[in-house]
Order: sequence, then structure tokens, then C-alpha cells
Amino acid sequence: MNTAIQAALDHAVQSLQSQGILPSDWKNTSTLTRTKDRSHGDFASNIAMIGSKAASMKPRDLAEKILANLPEVADITKAEIAGPGFINFFLNAGQRFAILDQIQAQKDEFGKTQANAAKKIQVEFVSANPTSSLHVGHGRGAAYGMTVANLLEATGAKVDREYYVNDAGRQMDILATSTYLRYLELTGQSLVFPKNAYQGDYVKEIAQSIIDKHGDAYVHPVADVYKDVPEDVQYAEELDAEGNKVVLSGDKEKHIDGLIYNSQALTGTGYRVFHQAALHAILDDIKDDLGEFGVTFDKWFSEAALTEKIDEALQTLDQRGFLYEKDGNIWFKSTDFGDEKDRVVKRRNGQTTYFASDIAYHLNKLQRGYTDIIDIWGSDHHGYIARVKAAIDAMGYDSKKLTVLLVQFVSLWRSGVMVQMSSRSGQFVTLRDLRKEVGNDAARFYYVMRKSEQHIDFDLDLAVSQSKDNAVYYIQYAYARVNRMVDLKAPEKNIPFSREQLANYDASLLTLEAETEILAKLAAYPEIVIRAANSYEPHQIGNYLKELAALFHGWYNLDDAKVLDDQNVALSQARLLLSINVQQVIKNGLTLLGVSAPYEM
Repeated sequence: MNTAIQAALDHAVQSLQSQGILPSDWKNTSTLTRTKDRSHGDFASNIAMIGSKAASMKPRDLAEKILANLPEVADITKAEIAGPGFINFFLNAGQRFAILDQIQAQKDEFGKTQANAAKKIQVEFVSANPTSSLHVGHGRGAAYGMTVANLLEATGAKVDREYYVNDAGRQMDILATSTYLRYLELTGQSLVFPKNAYQGDYVKEIAQSIIDKHGDAYVHPVADVYKDVPEDVQYAEELDAEGNKVVLSGDKEKHIDGLIYNSQALTGTGYRVFHQAALHAILDDIKDDLGEFGVTFDKWFSEAALTEKIDEALQTLDQRGFLYEKDGNIWFKSTDFGDEKDRVVKRRNGQTTYFASDIAYHLNKLQRGYTDIIDIWGSDHHGYIARVKAAIDAMGYDSKKLTVLLVQFVSLWRSGVMVQMSSRSGQFVTLRDLRKEVGNDAARFYYVMRKSEQHIDFDLDLAVSQSKDNAVYYIQYAYARVNRMVDLKAPEKNIPFSREQLANYDASLLTLEAETEILAKLAAYPEIVIRAANSYEPHQIGNYLKELAALFHGWYNLDDAKVLDDQNVALSQARLLLSINVQQVIKNGLTLLGVSAPYEM
């Protein structure tokens, strides 16, 4: 119906433009939304307020002219001006009930549209370094990214979900060397484990798997591994005034880099055994974890596969005049495109930087023909946005194709106390830990119930509670309550009702204001899906489902809305019909969020 009203408004605009009341080049950017107050009709448009300046007249005066040029719209009983210049539209009663037929005709497809059918979109998310299990922060990026992709698909877009595997570079070398050092320990040698190495027990498990397969084939004296390696950092026992450790001597970065160099030199080709064992063990764990969480990817893209693409990207930048040499390093002129400073892409030792890999990866994405590229990063990567966009423009592409969505951190709270987390030490709360404690449904739901750029305080106690304060439980209970009404309570009261014969029941008997509100809320669902998809805001779906569940539970508990009344079978059947449609829309919304719709609670 909103499409028909919008078409009528567009017709009115064209008429006013032909009359010279509105400029011929005026673009209609107004919105048509469903009203919250039923006394204001079913739809409201702000077109008169948007166009008043262009028409050089007051909004209400322009609204009168729009109404005078508005063609007749089927199923609209009247249109009137309200407030400062809104135009409100009122549906006839029959049109309000038509939504039930539409939901039943489309069922699981209800709410899906072709609004973004022309788009081919890549959504890259999570992309955590395969150096440890996923923690709860990664879980938020996973839930958010998957739901954004679901929403875009629901609006007709062709979506590819991608995980960028950082399987090259220094962090993987730190992990491989950490694994080698644990290997030496487990084969009987004694050493002081580096402070900047990966500390978790999972590293020992990977090292043991190598021993099980290769024995002591890669053992070398610890003294050779630590030969000429700079001292590891030494801290004072007490913290400074700001709570930071005080460095007495040494350098943990140079220490681990020295160990990496010696480990590679001593093991030769055997170093790859440790590198690949660690990579695959952790990457397999990540894949399993995400799969159990309902998060899947169309492609796992390897950073190691970018070698030729890095050369191509840097050559392109050089040919276009955006590289220069300084102090032996090769720099990209990112300041030419608004970045705060130029960036190194190749160091004097010939090694390319992480940023060079990022440039190459985005060149690869652009060459795959996507209309839109969406990167979902942690909020600590905010500073990378300008430089990546600068590189895209410098290579001759349009950086507007790239949208970067930042996901803020997550704090866990239990019994009013914040749970502490630390990834390098190995003492952190994993996504798997969270899922085990609160379940997939609560995790998926609460991860997306705030805008991505807002911090989340995740209340573990609330997430497992069975009360209306727990939104996911409250919504799922509405779905399950309908099953109880239809499959248990109705037969007990001898009220005949069949899910296969819904067309036989008279929806016009639904005359209560609460029922009219539910009908309007159901009709609004497709618009909410489009809005949530285009703004990348899954929480709009969650909020909608909370509101729909609240309307349903409130209606069910009304004294004058007895759903199952064996003295009025026809009315009971109509109310069960309404309930079935509420159930369908709840299921559709939960599916987009990756949350289950349980038969019973």
C-alpha cells in the first residue's frame, strides 16, 4: 500500500512541477511512514515540509496543493493535513485485513522484497587473526555481520559473505614460534617463555600434536634458539600512577622477533610445519565455533594468496604517481586523499606492510565486480578507514563503493560485576564459553540489539532469565504461546481450527483497537526489513519483534479479548487466525536475526 501512496505523491509532484509550483529539478526526498497514533491515520508523509522551501510557501499551503493534485488511491478512504504540514492517509477497514491474506500467501517469504535486486554486495566480517579462539568481541562482529548479510539478501541483493584469513605476517610468526618453543619444552628442554608469545594452553596442545606426528625431528638446543636474541622486557614489581607496568629493561618486541628469526633459521623448511599446524588447528576451531553459532561464509580468503596482487596494487599506485621513497622505505601519498599522514607500504628490508596487503585485498574485491563492499571491523581500526579509502581512490576506483562499519567492544557482566578478559595471556572469555552459558539464541539476539558503534554491556544473568525482561525469551514465548493456543487449548474447548483452512475464518470480526494495532504492526514488517537493511541496523528488527510480542501478549491478556471463547466460535477462530499471522512474522524476523523459533517454551 505504501508503494501506491508513494506513486500518487510522485504524480502530484510532477503536476506541481508542470505548473511551476515546484522547480522542475526538485528531488523528492520525503519519507512515508506508518503512524504510531491511529487517530492520525495509517500512513504519514512529510513531503510538504521537505518541499516547502523549494516551493517558497508554508508547508501546510504546499500540502493543500499536493492534495488537490493527488490522484485517487484504491483502499484509501481519506487524506488530510495535520500538524505543521504532514499529510495523513487513512486505509479502509478491508485493506487492514488484507495483510493477513498476504502473510499467508507468502509465509516464510513475507517481508522479503527486491528493493536491492540490482546490487551485488560483499560483506567481510570477523576476519580475526587465526592465533587463538574467538572471544566475545569477535562474537559480536560475527552476529552483526551475518545479520546484515541476511537483511541485504532479504531485500533482493546478491550477497557474498567473506572471512579474510590473516595467514601471513608477524602475528602468525609469533604463533608459530610460540608453538615451537612449547615443542622444545615438551621434548624435555627448559626455557623462559617470552612475555610477548601466545600463552594459552592451546599452544601446548598444538605442539603436542606435532610431537605425536614428527617426534623430535625438529629439536634444537634452546641455547641456539636464544643465541644473540635481545633481552625480553623486565618490569618493575609495582605499577605506575596510571596502573601500567614500569619497564626496567629489555624489549619484548625485539625479543620475540629474534626468536622468530632463529627458529626459522634452525628449522629451515620445518618451520612451516609449526606455522601450518598452528594455523589449521586454530582456523578449524574458528570455523567450527562460527558454524555452531549459525555464522557461515561463502569464501575464506587467504592473505597469503595476495603476493601477486600486492605487486599489482603497488605498481598501479606507482604508475599513477602516488608512491615515493624516503629513508629507504616506500611511502603512499595518502595525505593527497585526506589521510592525516602518508603510509609506508614497503620497508627498506623489502618486506611489504600490512597496509600493502589491505590495499591488494581491496583491489581484489573491486576487480570482482561488486556494486557495494562492506567491511565490518572492530572499533580500534577506525584509523584505517581513511587510508584504505585513499588507496582505492588512488588506484582509480571509487571509494564510495566501500562502507566500513565499526563494531564496538563488549563487556560481560555477571551478578553486577564485570568479567575481565585478555587475549594474549590466554585468559579470556571465548565465544564458545558465552554460547555455552547463555545459548546461541540469546547471544545472537543481544549482540545485535544496539547500533554497532555503541558499546554493549552484556548482562549474562538477564540473558538466561525466563521473564518478560529477557526480550528474546519474551518474543520466543509469543511464538510458542500460539502453538499452545492452536494445538492444545482450542481442541480442549472444542473450537475447530485448522492451519490449512485459514481462508474460512472471518477476519472482519477483529474490531478491537488492540487487534487493529496488531494488524498495522504486521503490515509494517516489510518496511522495517528494508529500513534495517539499508541502514545496516539489525536492532530495528529486534525492536520491532519486541513491540509485536508486547502487543500480542497485551492483547491476549485483555479481559475483553478472550481469544478462546467456546460461546463465540467464529470470533475465536478469527483471533486464532490473527495469532497464526503474528507467529509467522515473529518466525520470519527471528530467522533474519539467526534466532530459533521454538515450538514450546
